[in-house]
Amino acid sequence: MRAFGLQAFAVLIVLFPSATRAEVRLEGWFIAEQECAATQSIRTGANPGGVTTEVRHAYDMLAGNKESPSHYLIRVPGAEPERRWVAAGCGVHAVAAKSSPTPPDNGGGGQPQRVDFVLAASWQPGFCETRPDKTECTTQTNGRFDASNFSLHGLWPQPRSNVYCQVAPDVAADDKAGRWEALPEVTLDGDTRSELDKVMPGTASLLERHEWVKHGTCYGDTMEEYFADSLAIMSDLNASAARELFAENVGATLTAVQIREAFDASFGPGAGSRVRVSCVTDPSNGRRLIGEITIGLSGEIDDEANLSDLIFAATPTDDAGCTQGIVDAAGLQ
Repeated sequence: MRAFGLQAFAVLIVLFPSATRAEVRLEGWFIAEQECAATQSIRTGANPGGVTTEVRHAYDMLAGNKESPSHYLIRVPGAEPERRWVAAGCGVHAVAAKSSPTPPDNGGGGQPQRVDFVLAASWQPGFCETRPDKTECTTQTNGRFDASNFSLHGLWPQPRSNVYCQVAPDVAADDKAGRWEALPEVTLDGDTRSELDKVMPGTASLLERHEWVKHGTCYGDTMEEYFADSLAIMSDLNASAARELFAENVGATLTAVQIREAFDASFGPGAGSRVRVSCVTDPSNGRRLIGEITIGLSGEIDDEANLSDLIFAATPTDDAGCTQGIVDAAGLQ
């Protein structure tokens, strides 16, 4: 009987190998900070189709390979198969803001808080260290707006699945494949267009077409409304102590605590708890750079809205993201 029991136990190990390497289910999305192989297998590195992540793209997060993951399982639309593993250091795990045990009073009459939007604001010099071939990066100078101000990456309606609203399948396929030149042109009023080109330097690479097709179509009725509202809240952000903190510390290291405290100073105590910091690694020298901040927002974004109200209407998050990083200067370092 004892011998039989050992044999049966051995069979169980063969039949249920996942017991020793179980995946850990994760929520949210994976924001790629580098171009990395997206493999079908961690062990073999098999990569059908030679799929790589695209910098700044957000992918559905599915799981980690263990409690403290070395790899994340993400969904890459258009890949065969779509479920792919990427190294954890290739990007950041972003989540919708979580509930706080004692949320601050935001005048909501006791209504439950939520996150309606995520504002993604880049520190463009840090991003450009990872994509030096981008037009907006080869042309960046110390005197340009994005050398000392936050740049608009995007305004993303939540939940994360709220994308490509009423977008034709062929247009969505072009976007997912990175064929942004094939996407519909973004037409705006002259003043809005001029401001967008300044605040979103990625328009040089047609980033605005991607943001409209994937996210803007789920925001409102028109391109003008989506981008004008995005620019309005970016104006509030760039008039804040957070922007001043970055501009005054170019070349130095900032912590997530300092950044959150700057949001508290500008928008009210507790505002920083809606902010998450993302870092990138400079491929030329390994420096850890701040690449982006994401801010949870809730409420109606219109002419009367201000960033402080939108921040405090959103649920706080206990995940500050990257603990510290360098505020990079314009130009390749």
